[in-house]
Amino acid sequence: MQAAILGDGPFGRAVANALEAHGVAVQVVGRPPTGAHDRGCFGGIDVVVDASRGEAVLANVRAAVGAGVRRLVIATTAWDHDRRDVAELLRTREAAAVAAANFSPGALVFARLAEIAARQMARLPGYEPYVVEWHRRGKADRPSGTARDLARRILAADPSLDRVSSPADGPAQPGSLEVVGVRAGANPGRHLVGFDGPGETLELTLTARDRSACASGVVAAADWLVAESRPAGLHRFDAVFDVDDRLEVLTAG
Repeated sequence: MQAAILGDGPFGRAVANALEAHGVAVQVVGRPPTGAHDRGCFGGIDVVVDASRGEAVLANVRAAVGAGVRRLVIATTAWDHDRRDVAELLRTREAAAVAAANFSPGALVFARLAEIAARQMARLPGYEPYVVEWHRRGKADRPSGTARDLARRILAADPSLDRVSSPADGPAQPGSLEVVGVRAGANPGRHLVGFDGPGETLELTLTARDRSACASGVVAAADWLVAESRPAGLHRFDAVFDVDDRLEVLTAG
């Protein structure tokens, strides 16, 4: 397998190291000065990993599929506004991409746990969910893509909730899920989902020590794409791993 990493930041380098350790030939491509990658950088590439910035995703996908690449892993956040266009472009060009806010296998199980907890806690009177995430000061998006994904899952699981709010919105209102982002220091990532109720608080926490877990998930997604032909379009990271509803099994899909 040969892979191109679009994005030469710390995460792009971590993904490159993980792929190379997996026996993959890798080339890392930084941000092009013209805003669009030249087709020549995709020659002989089996999988493209986008580890750049949200605003570059659509242009990167367009350049990659235009050069003949049909397998992509989109490992960045803050591109929700282009998601429909990206999905349509992939379908039109018969290309498949795995996309996630967080490629950590642990984050996938954590998200499922949050869904299950939200469904169960919604059946109990007086328990209110909340999400808190803490990342390094330099992280661009707030809340994080992982926090936004957790919020979407919790809202879908709890019928009493219909919107997300933050401290900037003023006093919390009924039916809102509070999501708080902290930007301080060098924390690589911590996400907390809590449920506060009468006389007790239940909290689930995922703490990243470095980028290695996310990088390993990108490798698994690349393997999944190459293993067999996948339907054109966007695929969730959930498809790469088989996590059953009781969370008793986590096996490669």
